[in-house]
Amino acid sequence: MNPPRCPRLPIAGWARWTRLSGVHKHVLSLTLLLVLWPSSARTHDPSAWGGLFRSRDHGATWVPANQRLFVGGALALAISPTDVNHLLLGTDSGLLRSRNGGRDWTLEAPAFLVGAVFAVAFAADGQRALVSTSLGIFRSEMENSWHEAAAPGGAAPARVIVRGAEAGRAYLAGWTGLSRSDDWGRSWSNTADGLPDGPTTALLVVPGSPETLYAIVGGRIWASVDGARIWASRGAGLSTVSVDALGLDAANSARLWAVGANGLFRSDDGGASWKAVGRRLPEPNITVRGITATEEAIVVTTDRGLYRSLNGGERWVLVIENLPAHLEAGPLVRDPVDPASLYAGFALVPYPELWRRAAEREGALARVNLTSVAGGVVLLVVVALGAFAALRWLGRYYRTTVTSVPATQNPRDRRIEKTPR
Repeated sequence: MNPPRCPRLPIAGWARWTRLSGVHKHVLSLTLLLVLWPSSARTHDPSAWGGLFRSRDHGATWVPANQRLFVGGALALAISPTDVNHLLLGTDSGLLRSRNGGRDWTLEAPAFLVGAVFAVAFAADGQRALVSTSLGIFRSEMENSWHEAAAPGGAAPARVIVRGAEAGRAYLAGWTGLSRSDDWGRSWSNTADGLPDGPTTALLVVPGSPETLYAIVGGRIWASVDGARIWASRGAGLSTVSVDALGLDAANSARLWAVGANGLFRSDDGGASWKAVGRRLPEPNITVRGITATEEAIVVTTDRGLYRSLNGGERWVLVIENLPAHLEAGPLVRDPVDPASLYAGFALVPYPELWRRAAEREGALARVNLTSVAGGVVLLVVVALGAFAALRWLGRYYRTTVTSVPATQNPRDRRIEKTPR
């Protein structure tokens, strides 16, 4: 009966390590360093990413509206006029649809709506929709059924699409130009005649008889009451201000709010005249993306985050709780039924950069850094060499063990046999 084996001492393994060549030692050491390098482990913090956030209390507190999804950028949001829980969210990676107010989302037509979705709008029936990608304008008659629309040149990527008061009417501010459709995207007509040269950066439809369409072109406010056929300037009191965003008061349809040059402005006569109110936003050279106003609060989304005021702009507070305050805030949409409910979007990549990439048809490969590619290749080569060296060392180790010890006898048995009795 053979006595039990003694465990192999660590020094034996070290002896074999010392017999490795210098190159193999360095490769194995570098590989172990890369594998075992300590790094912090973090759980997902929704406020560290872009995406869509919702508030039920006039912007005081916010929660993620896409909790189970990683959204790099929320670019546009549309709320169905017939069901406020029916949402369409344009993101940097496609179009998402929710039927339960953002608790669950499904990716819409991923093989057809490719890439970022920059603008989205529901029709009055709450079912049909229009969206813009970098490749064109698309329309749907029912859920998950999309067709490319014959949009005018320069329409994509659209900056904004809004629904008009008349059935089938939509207005589209393209990358260049402004267009109107009276058959929900089947055909379009140019409506930029009478406007100054330059892109239309914002649109606002105020229902009424007739409806009023407001447009911001080159930082100036223009208005039309005949379906964008004739335009008139509405900038009295704003002659030296470049306007960023325009919004309708939730309680007073004749009251408009505008933000530009870090200042807040109000009109109580439908935009005919304006006056400065409150104090300037605290950050210099800030760009405002959206504004909503109620009797309780004024909320603005900017390239420095989301700000809120409870006293007509006299004091502004940067809201950071559960929001990615380090990212740009973009679309700001108010629930059409509950004025206290707001949606705000954030993006990891600045919004102007996203539009620029789309307009210039810049693909993902064009944004790859040559240095990072070279670093990745070097890392792969080092890991491959380390694995090869490790396999060779293991092969030599086991071959030596097998050839030096008989199959029916171990080294300790031989030492016992040589011991004099």
